[in-house]
Amino acid sequence: MLGNARLESIAKGWRGRGLAALIALAAGLPGALALPPLDRDEARTAQATAQMLETRDLVTVRYQDRPGDQRPVGVHWLQAASVAATSSAEARRIWAYRLPSLLAAMLAAAACVWGAAAFFEAPVALAAGMILAISALLSTEAGLASGDALLCGAVTLSLAALAHLYAAGLRGEAPLRRTKLVFWLGIGVALLDHGPIGALPIVGAVVALWASDRATPWLKTLGWGWGVLVVAGMIGPWLAAITVHTDAHYWFNPNSGGTLAGDLAGGHGAWPGGNTLLAPLLIFPAAALLPLAAVQAWTARHEPGVRFAICSLVPGWLVLEILGAGSTLPVYGGLAILAAVGLARPAGAWTVRAGWALTALAGAGWIGLAISGWAAFGEPGSVAALLLTVLAIAAAALAAGWMLIAPRRRIAFAAACALGLAGHAALAAGLAPRLGGLWLAQRTGALLDRTHLNPRDGLTPGPVTVIGFTEPSMVFTLGTETELGDAGDGAEAIAEGRPVVVEDRQKAGFLSELAGDKLKASPVGAVAGWDYATGRKMRLVVYRSDSPPPADSDTAPESPAAK
Repeated sequence: MLGNARLESIAKGWRGRGLAALIALAAGLPGALALPPLDRDEARTAQATAQMLETRDLVTVRYQDRPGDQRPVGVHWLQAASVAATSSAEARRIWAYRLPSLLAAMLAAAACVWGAAAFFEAPVALAAGMILAISALLSTEAGLASGDALLCGAVTLSLAALAHLYAAGLRGEAPLRRTKLVFWLGIGVALLDHGPIGALPIVGAVVALWASDRATPWLKTLGWGWGVLVVAGMIGPWLAAITVHTDAHYWFNPNSGGTLAGDLAGGHGAWPGGNTLLAPLLIFPAAALLPLAAVQAWTARHEPGVRFAICSLVPGWLVLEILGAGSTLPVYGGLAILAAVGLARPAGAWTVRAGWALTALAGAGWIGLAISGWAAFGEPGSVAALLLTVLAIAAAALAAGWMLIAPRRRIAFAAACALGLAGHAALAAGLAPRLGGLWLAQRTGALLDRTHLNPRDGLTPGPVTVIGFTEPSMVFTLGTETELGDAGDGAEAIAEGRPVVVEDRQKAGFLSELAGDKLKASPVGAVAGWDYATGRKMRLVVYRSDSPPPADSDTAPESPAAK
């Protein structure tokens, strides 16, 4: 139902993979350019990368003077290369840290097309890549400086290579060496990005295929001997270096930020089952295709392509859910393939009704989030962005439902994809940046700039001391040396002539410390909003020191004559 000769030509070979990658670029780019740094994962990851560039230490991952996180170094290396090539650590331009995620999303979409093409005709393979590219989850992660999009790209690429190796084995053909190399390279990148948990979806797919087929001649052709050496060569040097740098604490000390146990546990603390419940929202606008995917997974489970999609989806999904890994995005490729297969085949009446119900539910969910966010945090003049977002999401949901019953599904599918792109762009680049109450760190930095209290300008001693707001976005915005302290630290900063940012709940203690030390400070402005990482309302007041620092203070700004 999806194809004709012209569509076949467009979807076949490198054209289909390139088109899917371009769609992923269009989906992720608006958010990558427009969104401020998000707490906590993104801002913390970007800050750790900035410190790598500042210290030129590309081995250890640190957040200020503490270990950075439980993941290995892969995403930080790519971000460091991106920032060095396009910006600088001092500039704190978050889009430069997001470029690797954007490229990884493009890789995931292209790899999904390539993997599906091992079993299905080109239009179906292209549809699978497009479904993955425009899914709300991947298009969001593509615009964030975290490691999730990179893991999705690595796992999808490795599974796509496995699909071709599996298909060649079923046909009795000798697999290509370069395909085997891609399979092992994907595993290596997944391990460098997320540690052992990164490779679990790939291992799960191999084990599930082995269990379902009984006879597995393809399993012997994966290149186990040299493939394992390739992976060891990718991760071994860093593992040796981090072991030396931390005196082996990375492996055994829970305070080191690493540990093998921490990697296996995922480290996100997500609620098991949450990704399953939210799947219609996270794969929107393709929520309408979920019932079709489920039907195909059952009725066509004996087909090699469908069986491979199931084995690449279900074990990895279950493992990631059980471990609370935060996201099942790495295995969305299998879900996208099943959805594309369902779209290409006739649908029963109950399947169509279920698809309409899911797309209506998902569309209403996104519209509800947009309206509630605007009502709570919208800035003056953001009504137009809200209306555009609501209209685009509603139109995408209607188009997605229409493609279930349209005589020419490929047209309805293209319309749903285009409107889905428009809805995500309107939300990520139009509405979200105008929800001022969510971006406390960005607005605090802007206030310091307006009042000439940002130490980067060279007019005020630094660093800034922040009391009561400890999110990584503040550190990324104001710089690595930003002091996250208490009332006593704030009084010390005022004594040294440094600016202080105080959350209202800490105001009384801060003023008491100033009075006790006979220091003076004046509020120069405030920003109010919501710390969405903790769910607490905040009001941050910026104070300027009215107590000149001692003449011999190391923090006193250099005089023009001395310069």
